[in-house]
Amino acid sequence: MNSTDIVVFGLLAVGLFAYFKRETLKELLSSDDSDIAVTTGGSRDIAQIVRDNNKNYLVLFASQTGTAEDYAKKFAKELAAKFSLNVMCGDVENYDFETLNELPENCIVSIFISTYGEGDFPDGAINFEEFLSNAADVNSLPNVNFTLFGLGNSTYEFYNGAAGKALKHLEAAGASIIGPYGQGDDGAGTTDEDYMSWKDAVMELLKDQLKLDEHEQTFTPSFKYEPLSSISEETSLGEPSFQYLPVGKLSFNDAHIQLGPYDLSHPFVAPIVKSNELFTSADRNCIHSEIDISGSNMKYSTGDHLGIWPSNANEKVEQFLSTFGLDSNTIFDLKPLDSTVKLPFPVPTTIGAAVRNYMEITGPVPRNLFASLVQFAPNDELKEKLTSLSQDKDLFAKEVTAKYLNLADALLQLSNGEKWSTVPWEFLIEAIPHLNPRYYSISSSALSEKQVIHITSVVENSENPTGSGPRVLGVATNLLRNIELVENKEDESTLPIHYDLTGPRKLFSGFKLPVHVRRSTFRLPTNPSTPVLMIGPGTGVAPFRGFIRERVAYVQTQENVKLGKHLLFYGSRDTHDYLYKEEWPEYSKKLDGSFEMVVCHSRLPNVKKVYVQDKLRERASDVYQMIKDGAFIYVCGDAGSMAKGVSSALVDILSKEQSISTEDACEMIKMLKTSGRYQEDIW
Repeated sequence: MNSTDIVVFGLLAVGLFAYFKRETLKELLSSDDSDIAVTTGGSRDIAQIVRDNNKNYLVLFASQTGTAEDYAKKFAKELAAKFSLNVMCGDVENYDFETLNELPENCIVSIFISTYGEGDFPDGAINFEEFLSNAADVNSLPNVNFTLFGLGNSTYEFYNGAAGKALKHLEAAGASIIGPYGQGDDGAGTTDEDYMSWKDAVMELLKDQLKLDEHEQTFTPSFKYEPLSSISEETSLGEPSFQYLPVGKLSFNDAHIQLGPYDLSHPFVAPIVKSNELFTSADRNCIHSEIDISGSNMKYSTGDHLGIWPSNANEKVEQFLSTFGLDSNTIFDLKPLDSTVKLPFPVPTTIGAAVRNYMEITGPVPRNLFASLVQFAPNDELKEKLTSLSQDKDLFAKEVTAKYLNLADALLQLSNGEKWSTVPWEFLIEAIPHLNPRYYSISSSALSEKQVIHITSVVENSENPTGSGPRVLGVATNLLRNIELVENKEDESTLPIHYDLTGPRKLFSGFKLPVHVRRSTFRLPTNPSTPVLMIGPGTGVAPFRGFIRERVAYVQTQENVKLGKHLLFYGSRDTHDYLYKEEWPEYSKKLDGSFEMVVCHSRLPNVKKVYVQDKLRERASDVYQMIKDGAFIYVCGDAGSMAKGVSSALVDILSKEQSISTEDACEMIKMLKTSGRYQEDIW
């Protein structure tokens, strides 16, 4: 890494901190009632809020995509139901923690932290991380007793890095951990079972330490449910935020450009101006979508991610409503019974709008949800079935998880198709997670496509791996395919699921979807002469298309540019799913040979399977020379076998070419990652 890149990376880190802090302040100043705790007296002082609301237990979460938030809320709800504790659950982004050591006596703090990027805290937890780091320096938390559960992915180098840092800082600050440090592993697909094991152990310890009386769990709503008789301009019909309601107020500048901030609470409803099929095979689909952001002041950088806010498919909405005997036209409002509880989605709204636009009704079913449903079972036989499945993780894995059943699927299977109208709507509102955005690596260049964002998405639509049960269907990718077919006036009748493409109050007419940009550190080196090594099979090639388009635009606008070697290793199954096949030779011509693409296929008939890591080893001397010359390495795609295989291949190359041990080569790879020269955008 040359001195220019070091300086720029330092400035980038400072800039990212300033950016995220700015967005946090904006959100706090402009949030509607559904985004933050309903009332805290205007204070952010954590101890004051706990005391003012008569709380005796504190659950905090730092979440990037909503998963840590979901688990924190489950934990808080079960604590309150099982032990009658007065629990407060909140996002660390919304509070100041200088008084954390002054919480009421015996007020335990349970913390749920997701890891983002290279072992980083979530975007909204930067201030919390800074507080913990400072607290560790002065041993300022001797009165704090805490539990900790981290959410991460073991295929990443810095598995549960954020939670690990939090644990280190808390213990250095004098805080005491209760029970085991829990770690949920999304990479192994065991997050829910990891949580259940940790939760059971921790609750037993809490029961003893706090001398709590356990009783049978019964559902107590967190909200007052109020049925309404008519729809008004204040009623949400599925709008992504309050600003898009008829009574809402979008902000525009003098040129009538919509102003942000654009984030998890405030998207921009943007038109998909072009979409087309990329695969030529009959059994798989990959959609190229181009989203026009010119009506906003939204900006993106090459390498960022685009968040797509999906809705649930018509068929899945109808199944859910039918399963629980719900009327989609019922209008209702919710009022929090606790001033520290935030609303789950914009209200007032209708049941149909909530199910379609705000609830994750097709996600995997957590085992502890079955335990909570026992109290609402329509009869004793179903109560026994639910109890049995909730208590036997192997049976649950076999009968529910392995079959990719959603909640409605699973309950209908248990009841042989009979409805579950005994389950209260208020329970479902709190038990089912929020429908969150899906993120895609941007495949365009901010230099050549300033006002249009390209994304590349393989459609998840496959047979159930067990051979029976429902098809495995992605929410957002099937929506994008539905749009692609209708936009291009093609037959959509054969689609497995269909969507309401007009949206609430026709907000999405003209093939529009709510979107926002999520910033990334996945960036080209600023010095164009720095070599660039890219590895991206399948849709992992998406950001590298953006990178190469960036370099093409750059050389077309600059004189006497000397580019470093740009080498891309790309793999696909066969020639039918060779993404952007026609574009790559053109890029190579325009970059005058400084760009080379190495292609391999893993499923050609009667030919040995070849993967990107195999091609890396074939080009070992070239790869080593590039690394020796200061190359930046980028890996994008599957976090499991691919990312591990690539890392292993690079270790082998370094070990062989430099005549060092495998252990030393591994340390070199770690150093490259720490310095920012080895970057991953994997899932």
